[in-house]
Amino acid sequence: MASVVDICNLAVSRLGDDATISSIDPPEGSTQAEYCARFWPIARDTLLQSHPWSFATARATLAALTPETEAWAYAYAMPSNCLRVLSVQHYEAPDYGLNESTEYGIAMPSAYSPQPFAAEVFADGMAVILTNQEEAAARYIRRVTDPSRYSPMFIEAASWLLASYLAGPMIKGTEGEKMAQYCTGMMEAMKARAIVADTAQRAGRPAHRVSWMASR
Repeated sequence: MASVVDICNLAVSRLGDDATISSIDPPEGSTQAEYCARFWPIARDTLLQSHPWSFATARATLAALTPETEAWAYAYAMPSNCLRVLSVQHYEAPDYGLNESTEYGIAMPSAYSPQPFAAEVFADGMAVILTNQEEAAARYIRRVTDPSRYSPMFIEAASWLLASYLAGPMIKGTEGEKMAQYCTGMMEAMKARAIVADTAQRAGRPAHRVSWMASR
């Protein structure tokens, strides 16, 4: 099971550096560790945000706030670990990818379809989700800092992305630029494979019974 240090060492090795990092929190004192401590959170969040990975996709009922605009009927607090909002729906919605369900021969109400929303910031700096959906829940990509939750292919892609960030500082000049471009290309190729594998895990269509039918 890979750790953050393992991913950093893998990234460094992509650049042909045989140094071994033992810690980035705090950095152990080596140049490699200092750069990894600086760039790893950026690489991690960038890759997480780029696709709704199964291990990073969450759903939460949103906490209602008082809207500061008349353009939207409702305002909700953004989940604290949210990197990207994917969709907003009623909290009982069966599946955010379905616009309509005819389970039991009954069409679900429009509230069960993904609703328009805007991610904004209030005047006090609070991140919010604005929508016309009452009793809303959000499906979103969350920040996952525990690498034990990452898939092996995600780890491979993350190491290449981190290596692309490290290439410039660690390999100066034109060679560093070329290496950064190479690492970016390798990251894109591995990410594409990781997305295919990740998407295959969500091919099913879940069954759902709404609350008002549960007693029948």
